[in-house]
Amino acid sequence: MARLISIVIGAAFVFVLAIALFGTAKTAITEPAAESAEHVFHLHPESIGLPSAGLFGKFDRQQVQRGFAVYKEVCAACHSLKYVAFRDLTKIGYTDAEVKAIANQWVIEQPSVNPDTGEATTRKNLPSDHFPSPFANEVAARAANNNALPPDLSLITKAREDGPNYVHALITGYRNQPAELLKEFPGAKTPPGLHYNPYFANLNIAMPPPLTADGQVTYSDGTKATKDQMARDVSAFLTWTAEPNLEARHAAGLAAVIFLVIFVFLTWGAYQNVWRGIEH
Repeated sequence: MARLISIVIGAAFVFVLAIALFGTAKTAITEPAAESAEHVFHLHPESIGLPSAGLFGKFDRQQVQRGFAVYKEVCAACHSLKYVAFRDLTKIGYTDAEVKAIANQWVIEQPSVNPDTGEATTRKNLPSDHFPSPFANEVAARAANNNALPPDLSLITKAREDGPNYVHALITGYRNQPAELLKEFPGAKTPPGLHYNPYFANLNIAMPPPLTADGQVTYSDGTKATKDQMARDVSAFLTWTAEPNLEARHAAGLAAVIFLVIFVFLTWGAYQNVWRGIEH
């Protein structure tokens, strides 16, 4: 008897869930949600074809160094790079002496404590130090950026879909809000203090355009520093900070594939040898 009651209760529960599911599906089909401005006017980034992209991608170290120059001159004033140490720059072609000079001359110093007085102070960066944050804490960061918190850029190309392409599109995507948007969505006007960018999730971003003119950064290798070029280069640099071992991973993957192909042929040969002369 108890078993029959439990079956009836379970069947009733399933029946109620089925009715609820049917009602939800029917409402979604017959009364779809109205499209939002973000849905209609949001754009997806196009591929910029970085050398590091693809199964056999490798970093163009000259380009990555140019991207570091863009980060240093443009991005470092607001965005941290807390998972990257100065000495990691040797992996993109800088010498130990150059890294030591970069760390020592970095504008933002490392927070420290005066051993004599116990008071907070700062010291020069060492190659073993990670890049220091431009702000003391989150409160200071928000106070300096209209209550918006600038994200750390160490892993930004991993944290955002289509990372390198997204970074390039976002940096170069600032524009005036289109009249069609305001005509279709009158309440979607960009608020004061924000900037219209169709590549940002909600179309309005607190960060002002970081690249405002060609030649904003001077490249030591003589490359012409157009806004598009600087955006590509910093995207390459941030791809490296997010995955500095990308080349080793690609090499290991290729070696594994070659091994598996050879192993398949060896296995096939062994199979043919073992069953040679035996009819199946």
